[in-house]
Amino acid sequence: MIRFLFCFLCLPLLSNAQKADYRVIPLPQQITADTTRVFLLTDGMEIGYPSGNPEIERTAGFLRQYIEETAGLNMKMTSGSRRAQIILTIKPEKRRNADTADGIYNGKYTIRIGKDGIALEAPTAEGLFRAVQTLRKSLPLSKGQPVAFPCGEINDQPRFAYRGVHLDSSRHFWTVETIKTYLDMLALHGCNQFHWHITDDQGWRFEVKALPELAEKGCVREQTVIGRNSGVFDGQPYGGYYTQDECREVVRYAAERYINVIPEIDLPGHMQAALHVYPNLGCTGGPYPVWQVWGVSDDVLCAGNPATIEFLKTVLGELCSVFPSKLIHIGGDECPKKRWKSCPKCQARIRDLGLTDDGQHSVENQLQTAINHEIETYLKSLGRDIIGWDEVLEGGLTEGATVMSWRGIQGGIEAARQHHNVIMAPVDYCYIDYYQVKENWNAPISIGGYVPASKTYSFEPVPNDLKEDEKHYILGAQVNLWCEYIAYPSHLFYMLLPRLDAISEVQWTDPRQKDFNDFKLRLRHQFRLYDRLNVNYCKTVE
Repeated sequence: MIRFLFCFLCLPLLSNAQKADYRVIPLPQQITADTTRVFLLTDGMEIGYPSGNPEIERTAGFLRQYIEETAGLNMKMTSGSRRAQIILTIKPEKRRNADTADGIYNGKYTIRIGKDGIALEAPTAEGLFRAVQTLRKSLPLSKGQPVAFPCGEINDQPRFAYRGVHLDSSRHFWTVETIKTYLDMLALHGCNQFHWHITDDQGWRFEVKALPELAEKGCVREQTVIGRNSGVFDGQPYGGYYTQDECREVVRYAAERYINVIPEIDLPGHMQAALHVYPNLGCTGGPYPVWQVWGVSDDVLCAGNPATIEFLKTVLGELCSVFPSKLIHIGGDECPKKRWKSCPKCQARIRDLGLTDDGQHSVENQLQTAINHEIETYLKSLGRDIIGWDEVLEGGLTEGATVMSWRGIQGGIEAARQHHNVIMAPVDYCYIDYYQVKENWNAPISIGGYVPASKTYSFEPVPNDLKEDEKHYILGAQVNLWCEYIAYPSHLFYMLLPRLDAISEVQWTDPRQKDFNDFKLRLRHQFRLYDRLNVNYCKTVE
């Protein structure tokens, strides 16, 4: 009689309940569900977590926040309780494969849904955070109504260890609050690497305490070209830089979401903002205005000036005191050698090093590699490794360097064959500063080109050209968002979403499970979540 009464009282709740859907983005590797049996999540239930573990307590707090903002249900928090309806538990396990990368193992988790509650289990705290994100995205966007979770199990782990997203804060400056929202989107999609581009010709955005004028003066361009190098300028000074404390706040916020921040100081090219402050570091002596147009400046750091290396060590030394990332991005892309070819200091340095044209690498390209070697040695003394764009291949790779392949996939293939780690980010698939709609006359301005979500979704980071024993050098994939033409947060997130959704399934999901038509169906719920979060996105999916 008591059991009958309980079921009778639950009937109104079940009739009002909305059902959770575990087919989220990115799609988990394995889902089993029995839609005839459910767990009913209602207002006032408890989230349990291990006592004495502030890290998991924080993740449990995230889950409580997510359930409230998504489903409108208020949950209680309790430590050490086995009677809570949602329980977060660390379950250490032996790795089945000793070669499994940390980024894969740490993202592993299981969600078990029974009629009495939900158990989130993982071998690491990061895995529990990934489980929480999946549970969050499975919630229907109902306010204050019970949620029916079909009984079953989700077993999941990411495909790739490196799941990256890039942001350019040099061309246009983004506030710390905007960057935090950006990081929230990365966390929502299972990404674990934030590649932060903070210096370039058009603005130096990182505070160096030993060189205070570098950011104070190097961050400000006197005006900015209108449109695509039209020759017409807005006449308005533009600036802004991040103090080291602000950078530490970004690092802290990212770390709470299990995201590593990889800073990029692009060298030896893309340095005109620095040359504006220290013209003695250029080949011609300047003057060098902070660049007011887009593109690549011929004026780069003088490779024959000993002060150049000292400058870079000062900058990178302070950078490493702020950013704990094992990888430090040194750029290395688009460094014209025009000045070096006519610079007496650079040519003298080439002779001192005994560099000769070997038929494959010019002496100037080898000179850039010599700079990379010096910087790599210095960074290794600080316990760091370098990562660079695929141009770092042109003068011969330094030992231990990771290559970010952007001019197609060939650079990544070449690096993997040389047994170097590779991040695939080819422009044709992963440059999301390009238009994402074919009929773009009414779309916000972009650099041009056409990379729709379907193109990003179709990307396969591991080339068939590689041998089996070479494929493991492909650590993962990344999308890049350059911001010459993106000046406002609404435009920024319009360019990011839903192509971030697309790359997240490339990074996370078994490619045999990918289906673009099914992906578009699942995007509908994701779009409603973006509306709830008040984040802009492109509503046209091509």
